Amino acid sequence: MLATGLALVAVPVAARAAPLAPAPGDMVLGSAKAPGQLVVYASPSCPHCAHWWTTDLPVLRQQLIDPGKARLVFREYLTPPNEFAAAAFLLARRAGPARYFEALGAIFARQTEIFESGELWEGLLVVGKSLGLTEPQFTAALSDPAGLEAVNVRFRQGLAQGVEVTPTFYANGTPFEGEASVAQLTRILAAPAAKR
Repeated sequence: MLATGLALVAVPVAARAAPLAPAPGDMVLGSAKAPGQLVVYASPSCPHCAHWWTTDLPVLRQQLIDPGKARLVFREYLTPPNEFAAAAFLLARRAGPARYFEALGAIFARQTEIFESGELWEGLLVVGKSLGLTEPQFTAALSDPAGLEAVNVRFRQGLAQGVEVTPTFYANGTPFEGEASVAQLTRILAAPAAKR
């Protein structure tokens, strides 16, 4: 796997980028017809990502994603420990498209507990079992070389996009590195609807 640094500081990027085109492996939450688009690069091993996922994403879902005003496009990114992040993505993919976000949510919710225990594999196994996987299914999912290569390909695509820290957001093309507030993201994501 490739190594990368962990984001510690939130720094909004000043330039406005063009909206990001779809990429192989994107996971989407919300309507494809939603006028707003929030692209998120995040890692299951990043504490900043876990904080955003468990505190800010529920608000954005309630205000924008569930009502059809914006969609979330999630892109997988690896941060140390890369093995844990990759295994978490393999587990979420094994859960299937309909349960992908549920699986990631469970991992982010348990991230601190898993890291404090030092039992990373066992922590993911608990999540896998909560999703209905048997231990052999869990082991097979996390031992899949093709799945692991696909995670690494998606990670390299993020590097090629210029992503260096997590979380990184593109709200209707406007980039933010590190944490972005719900108010900042909501203001930008609601803009297309306001222009109608």
